Parts: sequence; structure tokens; C-alpha cells
Amino acid sequence: MQSLKDYFWHFKDAVPGRICDDIINYGLSKNPQMARTGGYEDRKLSKEEENNMKKTRRSDVAWLSEPWIYKELQPYVKEANINAGWNFQWDRSETCQFTKYKHNQYYDWHCDSWPKPYNKPGQPEHGKIRKLSVTCQLTDGSEYEGGELEFDFRQYSPHVRDEAKHLVKAQSTSKGSIIVFPSFVWHRVKPVTKGVRYSLVMWNLGYPFK
Repeated sequence: MQSLKDYFWHFKDAVPGRICDDIINYGLSKNPQMARTGGYEDRKLSKEEENNMKKTRRSDVAWLSEPWIYKELQPYVKEANINAGWNFQWDRSETCQFTKYKHNQYYDWHCDSWPKPYNKPGQPEHGKIRKLSVTCQLTDGSEYEGGELEFDFRQYSPHVRDEAKHLVKAQSTSKGSIIVFPSFVWHRVKPVTKGVRYSLVMWNLGYPFK
């Protein structure tokens, strides 16, 4: 995968501001809850587990699956997949994640994919993995401070070696901008130091790479 020409594809001001506002209002109406990371889903956490999880991630999320939201995002996934030369085979989008980052909230280094495909017999995602990730900037960068989206293009944990030589900051924080990237690429959202950062994330699935 290191031979890929482009590790992310950027669309500036792709989603109209009024649509971004609609998504924010709709997401907030879903009463966002504490975000969880892999291994901590669908069960009550002990205080120790919650504290361990918060070392990696602190934010609030809600889940959105309305067709009008997919209609806004999916054309950009298709375009980026072609223009960046990835040409990944994918056929399904997961439920979108609306995320609210408040003061001192963040999501440390992680990647969205994992080695094993979904094991959900009878479900559309069975046997598939996350291949293409999408993040949409719902608030303009002028509305908050910190909260930078950064990428690290190594194939191992960015914690292991000097990240400065490999780190790239997202090109734009303008409202409605979209970034598409392979789900195996390491990335993070740095702590928000002022204001509130809203974003929308969508993962696109396909059968494992051969």
C-alpha cells in the first residue's frame, strides 16, 4: 500500500453550508453520547475501562443513517477513489458518525480498518472490511481552535518512531470540505482548545484486499 500515489483526496467547500447546519441540528437532536473505541462497544464500562478509553478518545457521537446524508457524501467517495488512483472495490456505506469535539476533546492516533472482516452472517457487511473513510467538516475552522486533523502515512503505529517526518495536516478546515482516505491510514484529531468542532464520518465497505 505504500506505493499509493495519494494517501488522501480533498474537496474544498463540497457540502453547502445550509446542509452542514442541517446535519449539525439533526445530529444534536439525537443526543450525542460518549464516543467509544474498539473493544468497548455495547456494554457497561468499569471506571478503569472508561479512563483507559479516554486516553485515546474523548468526544460525543450520534449515529445517522438518513438517505439524504449519504446522497451528499457518496459521490465524493466515488470521485476520490478514481482520481486518486486507488480503485478500491467497495459496495456499501456504514452508518454515519456525527461527532462533537468540545474543549479538550480529541481522538488520538488510530486507523479505521482492522485485519479481520465483519463476522455478521446474514448482514450486508458480513465478510467485508472498511476500505475508504470520509470526513466532512461541518463547522468552519474559524469557529474553533485546535482540533486539527492530521495523517501519518507509516504502516505501523505512529507512536513508535519520530512522527514529525511523516505527519501531514489536512489541507483545509473550511465548512463543507470533505477528505476521503484509505481506512488503513493512521490519523488523529488533536485536542480542541477553544469552541466546538463538528464533523461527520462515513466508512465504506468492501471485501478484503487480495
